[in-house]
Amino acid sequence: MKQVEVQIMGQSYLLGCPDGGQQRLLEAVEKVDTAMCKIRDAGKVKARDRIAVLAALNLAFDVSDRNTSALHASGFAQSEFPTDGNGYDANDPRLAGLVNRLDDALGDDGRLL
Repeated sequence: MKQVEVQIMGQSYLLGCPDGGQQRLLEAVEKVDTAMCKIRDAGKVKARDRIAVLAALNLAFDVSDRNTSALHASGFAQSEFPTDGNGYDANDPRLAGLVNRLDDALGDDGRLL
């Protein structure tokens, strides 16, 4: 593993980098630096740790949003099976039996579905 020195918001960091991963690391550093500088330059937050947390949350939200969009675009987020309105396959007797067993186990605590 090699070490790469990078700059984020003008501060140097020495980061470990797996062989062949330097380009990806530099791209990630650029995204983090851009996100943090954008928050800093907006002028509302001054503390470096708060800027880092906000940037991390923004980046994580963006990744999550892209993943969800990609799933919807590929059709994987939509069920290929008819459901009974509770979100499970209405034609699968094994699943229906499992739900019934869980309902029995819950007893008076309420029904699962």
